[in-house]
Amino acid sequence: MDISKTIAELKQDPKFAENVGMILVHNGIVRGWSRGDGSSVTAMEVKNDYEKIEAIRRDVESMEGIYKVVIEAREGVMKPGDDVLFLIVCGDIRENVKPALGILLDRVKSEAVTKKEHKIM
Repeated sequence: MDISKTIAELKQDPKFAENVGMILVHNGIVRGWSRGDGSSVTAMEVKNDYEKIEAIRRDVESMEGIYKVVIEAREGVMKPGDDVLFLIVCGDIRENVKPALGILLDRVKSEAVTKKEHKIM
């Protein structure tokens, strides 16, 4: 995802300016080390439940003050440094947008994404 291009496209919506005062973006990247034990990771295999991701997106988009939610979740075998998850949350004020991004990220990661790290043995 080209974040700048996607935001520019979102701003073309005639109702954007009257509904959005903040955009938060998450760009998840494959780490070169394991969160569990710190060991080196050579690759990560990612699988996504796209129907669940869409349901979560709709849930978060219906939260108070949230105007639009965009998600791009990539899957397959990826190497450290690869982009794996993009989240964009557009809404009215930070008190609504910040928690919405946190909920979105936590739910997508826990409910709709499975990962398997490939490590150096």
